[in-house]
Amino acid sequence: MTTGNGVTSYKDRVSVTIKNFVAEVRLDRAEKRNALDPAMFEAIAKAGEDLVANREIRAVVLSGNGSSFCAGLDFSSFQSMAGGKNSGENAGSMKPGAITHLAQQICWVWQEVPVPVVAAIHGHALGGGMQLALGADLRVAHPQTQFAMREAHWGLIPDMTGTLMLSRLVRDDVAKDLVFTARIISGQEAHQIGVVTRLAENPLETALQIAGEIAERSPDAVRGAKALINRLSNAGAAEHFAAEREIIYKLIGKPNQVEAVMANFEKRPAKFGSSSI
Repeated sequence: MTTGNGVTSYKDRVSVTIKNFVAEVRLDRAEKRNALDPAMFEAIAKAGEDLVANREIRAVVLSGNGSSFCAGLDFSSFQSMAGGKNSGENAGSMKPGAITHLAQQICWVWQEVPVPVVAAIHGHALGGGMQLALGADLRVAHPQTQFAMREAHWGLIPDMTGTLMLSRLVRDDVAKDLVFTARIISGQEAHQIGVVTRLAENPLETALQIAGEIAERSPDAVRGAKALINRLSNAGAAEHFAAEREIIYKLIGKPNQVEAVMANFEKRPAKFGSSSI
């Protein structure tokens, strides 16, 4: 972590600027569409954890530099999967008392932050990137943003809190449609089904405006309201996240999952065997 000119940088992957009680968190790997590599996982988790303990902030805005919010898991991780190896998406040790491992924590930490978190989403929010957006309290997106729970395309499941967070926002059949098909939807459709809170031509500008309005309210009232709403909506989270970890460990590196990756790389129809779970 480095600090300078009022900006805190985490592993050159995430920057945090605090102004007028609003913390602006930006993913800063624009050349890779803010794809999630090990350093990005660690940087997002640490930035969020530092904000959990900050008593001065009143709102957070989460965004991505460059052309996209977050395009999901780094391509090198899928190359590792093609060889039947583990990947960074489901890896990470559990801290004592935690209910998440590292990959889950980069999404869950925004629920642990006691003030409202507004995600400003543009370009792409795919796979882990969509799950990261779902971890925020509010989502502002450009109408043409591309969203997808892309994991099934690679023979995986959403294992970064995504199934819980998505199920809080949409009907079960809608969640299943998105997860089973891995299809890409626009920001416009995401808003229609309830994934996106507001649409905007400039999501970051609108998100900062919302955060500024929140910052003008009593911080005690806002923190209390978030705690009460989360008390109901996040009930059972620990058990659900444990189930995510159990299932992903049964999938990753197994023949059908490797076949899904290889078929994508080789641009051919996949040839799956019988299910192992």
